[in-house]
Amino acid sequence: MSSDSKEPTDLRKYRRQTERRLTIAVVLFLVLVGGGLIGLIYGPGAALMGISCLLLGAGVIGLLFVILTLMERWAESG
Repeated sequence: MSSDSKEPTDLRKYRRQTERRLTIAVVLFLVLVGGGLIGLIYGPGAALMGISCLLLGAGVIGLLFVILTLMERWAESG
């Protein structure tokens, strides 16, 4: 009989990492793919304007993510 003991799993840490990675993936996909498609369809001038607007939207997503993360930490500590 082998003593195959596993370390305790920290599911909250895993969830936070997964949420962070998914948020980054969504923002990158939005900016890179969205900007690339705008560039292919409408040209480089429109792509620059589109990417700037997409970055603004990505900033809003990032700000919401930070606010929700801070609210979660505040709720856990109280």
